[in-house]
Amino acid sequence: MFYFIYIVSNFKRTTFYIGVTNNLQRRVLEHKKGLIDGFSKQYNLHDLIYFEEYPSIKDAITREKQLKNWHRDWKINLIKSVNPNMIEIDTEINSA
Repeated sequence: MFYFIYIVSNFKRTTFYIGVTNNLQRRVLEHKKGLIDGFSKQYNLHDLIYFEEYPSIKDAITREKQLKNWHRDWKINLIKSVNPNMIEIDTEINSA
């Protein structure tokens, strides 16, 4: 099993939410459908723009805590290092 830290944002990319999950596709769908009460729902944060994969939950949580303490500019630079235009990442799995 793998674990993920992820960043979701709103349409204008003005607000970010960092979370941890063991099922990235399910979690992003929960954000999109507004099933998660709190910060991400309040600010319409449902576009996945960044993620990292880890083999242990401990490593993923450590990384999540680290990123949550980063300055906004550091987070933006991290996202842009792999997603320069900060476009939404598609997590759909095609079964065709």
